[in-house]
Amino acid sequence: MVQKQDFRRIEKYVWEIPATYRDDMRVPARIYASEKMLEVALRDRSVEQLVNVATLPGVVGYALAMPDIHQGYGFPIGGVAATKLPDGVISPGGVGYDIGCGIRVLSSNIEAEAIRPYLNDLASAVYRNCPSGVGRGGSVKLSSKQFDRVLQMGSKWALDAGYAYPEDIPRTESHGHFPQANPATVSKRARERGFDQVGTLGAGNHFIEIDIVAEVYDPEAAEAMGLRKGHVAVQIHTGSRGFGHQVCTDYVRKFQEVVHRYNIRLADRELVCAPLDSKEGRDYLGAMFAAANFAFANRQVLTFHVRRSFEQVLGGKLSDWSLRQVYDIAHNMAKLERHKVDGKMLDVCVHRKGATRAFGPGFEELPDEYRPIGQPVLVPGSMGTASYILVGTEESMSKTFGSTCHGAGRVMSRRQAKKKVRGSEIRQQMEREGIAVKAGSMAGLAEEASIAYKDVEMVVDVVHRAGIARKVARLEPMAVIKG
Repeated sequence: MVQKQDFRRIEKYVWEIPATYRDDMRVPARIYASEKMLEVALRDRSVEQLVNVATLPGVVGYALAMPDIHQGYGFPIGGVAATKLPDGVISPGGVGYDIGCGIRVLSSNIEAEAIRPYLNDLASAVYRNCPSGVGRGGSVKLSSKQFDRVLQMGSKWALDAGYAYPEDIPRTESHGHFPQANPATVSKRARERGFDQVGTLGAGNHFIEIDIVAEVYDPEAAEAMGLRKGHVAVQIHTGSRGFGHQVCTDYVRKFQEVVHRYNIRLADRELVCAPLDSKEGRDYLGAMFAAANFAFANRQVLTFHVRRSFEQVLGGKLSDWSLRQVYDIAHNMAKLERHKVDGKMLDVCVHRKGATRAFGPGFEELPDEYRPIGQPVLVPGSMGTASYILVGTEESMSKTFGSTCHGAGRVMSRRQAKKKVRGSEIRQQMEREGIAVKAGSMAGLAEEASIAYKDVEMVVDVVHRAGIARKVARLEPMAVIKG
């Protein structure tokens, strides 16, 4: 087991296990954390998993973990690793089962106090219009050909189908569309699981929140994003649903044979992988990008339903109930990018599992209004607590492959949380605090209780002080909608 004394502190918030720690490590393992958070991370297998990631073929620079690190499948959640093209590997465990899972934030000109009288009706309308729960289907009915179009085009399908505003697309990571998607590499079972789930929220830690912008730290960046103190914002957190889960399941099984074929030795069987330039590696990338397109389309359709919910409840009561997209960013993805490593520009595959891309100012993909400030980074807190809007920095580009944290990070399993607290108690507590709650089950609320998570304030403080993201605004919940 890794111990605290195995680390060396290389910066105030950066701890490193050198590559000499184990004979099979190809690069060092680094974690961004305060001393207290490092001690918390050592309570489960997440740091050991990070060391294992540092052994993968083709890994460059260092294996990284963000302060929200906790144990996952193969990679720790909060893990980042870059493998060199063309012969480095791609690992489904470095992306996660909910491929393309991410956050979308919407801003408004609505003053929060103006919706207080209608808050319960508004939460009810969102809950009614946005289907949630395990296996729950949605209102979007697609033919097989249309479903392929979703997998190929992502948010651009949603725009053509009338579910998006044109200005939503450039305010989405990669414009919500990965052209490398290949539906032919997706199994029949994955199609069956995802066929009716476009425009659905799901369960677990997925949610929709109606928030108040409680604090602004960077007025220039907040103004560019349309975030004003005291105004309403909305968060949508979900991913590729059963479709992405099945894609991951399928390729984990396939890669268990592939590692033997390519003579890949693994420190942990959960790190099954394939060379990026192999047929199997290319097939997984094609299927993964299809699942990511699904996730972008899914959040776009949910955005449509949230917007019509606001219109249904607030139309005729307020002069402007519109919601404008701030940004949409995934935090379970592998992307083909170009980064400087040891002084040289390299083409790499950056795995981000429970980590957010955080590109700095000047990034060409960003719309004009964001290019001077950097890419928006969306960091939800645990249920009932604050969330944060950040921006990427030049330091994130030079130190973390343009990556930062993605949320609070678990410290307690769902089963443990349900033993500690009852969902009805959580609901009553939130309602006493003036937060409207709509949920499909009390057990689901208990699983996502704030006691099961790290303090998001501490997580954000670390990445802000370490310089790999910069605080822009703080959101606080007014209404929470869960499966």
